[in-house]
Amino acid sequence: MHFIPETLDHYVVAHSEDEPKLLQDLTRETYQKILQPRMLSGHYQGRILSIISKLVQPKIILEIGTYTGYSALCLAEGLQKNGKLHTIDINEELVDFQRKYFDKSKYGTAIQQHLGNALDIIPQLDCTFDLVFIDADKPNYPNYFNAIIDQLNPGGIILSDNVLWSGKVLETLKPDDVATKALLTYNALLKEDQRIETVLLPIRDGLTLSRKL
Repeated sequence: MHFIPETLDHYVVAHSEDEPKLLQDLTRETYQKILQPRMLSGHYQGRILSIISKLVQPKIILEIGTYTGYSALCLAEGLQKNGKLHTIDINEELVDFQRKYFDKSKYGTAIQQHLGNALDIIPQLDCTFDLVFIDADKPNYPNYFNAIIDQLNPGGIILSDNVLWSGKVLETLKPDDVATKALLTYNALLKEDQRIETVLLPIRDGLTLSRKL
């Protein structure tokens, strides 16, 4: 989804940081072998995730929704020395694909995969987070926020993807559209919760940046 003319969007990408070769390879193989390749963060958003992580310099990152590992590798670029990235996904079939690319990178030992339901796994993680990226099933976005907010350090950042949902947040809500309903609830929650400050960025399908006070 483009919020500016496509030609201008191409100019923006062309004048942003180049995509690392490993991530180009990951993208190519995802499109060749994996269903729904549009779920990738992609070059431009990936560089945004990378630079935000480098600005935050997190010791511990939590990612909810790994897919093929693209965003995890982008976020890992900002980790402190001896930092750790925990990434959670429910799709067992993607674990080996993710690990192959994690191990090809210099962040392999820093990235810990978790397979299963994030709402079950998060309470078992004996750590607090400096940076959280939420990019999983939309109906659970409010639940994910509630699961992580107490484990997020003061000054910690939450990044939430797909919050504009191809513009459906502005359309008349259909009774059976559970995902859009959840995102409307979630966007209101981020705006109103007094524990955080939030700005919604019209980047790709919408990326919200929230900071814990």
